[in-house]
Amino acid sequence: MVEFALVLPILLMLLLGVIQFGIAFNHYLAVTDAVRAGARQGAVARYLPPAERCPSVVSRVRDSAENLDQSKLNVTCASTFVASEDVGVSACYPYEISIPGMVVKSGNLTATTTERVE
Repeated sequence: MVEFALVLPILLMLLLGVIQFGIAFNHYLAVTDAVRAGARQGAVARYLPPAERCPSVVSRVRDSAENLDQSKLNVTCASTFVASEDVGVSACYPYEISIPGMVVKSGNLTATTTERVE
């Protein structure tokens, strides 16, 4: 019983750390997939009116990352939308891995994708 009482806090901290890492990794996958969907939207956005091209890309990224806090998601789009030129889409989302009582790691999850405009 004494050994269990000594080991239990360590096991709980390890378990909570694994759960927090899983949540951060899930957010990373969501950001990466959303940027990929936005770049695909940008690749075919050449036929939209010029004022709607980048907003449609940003909207696609935000729609694809609906499980993230949209107020923290920062999305950028850069392209001339000329055929055979590149469209670049990037997103940044903050993360924090914390165990009760302390922050172990924090920073920004970033993803960038480039596709050729069709």
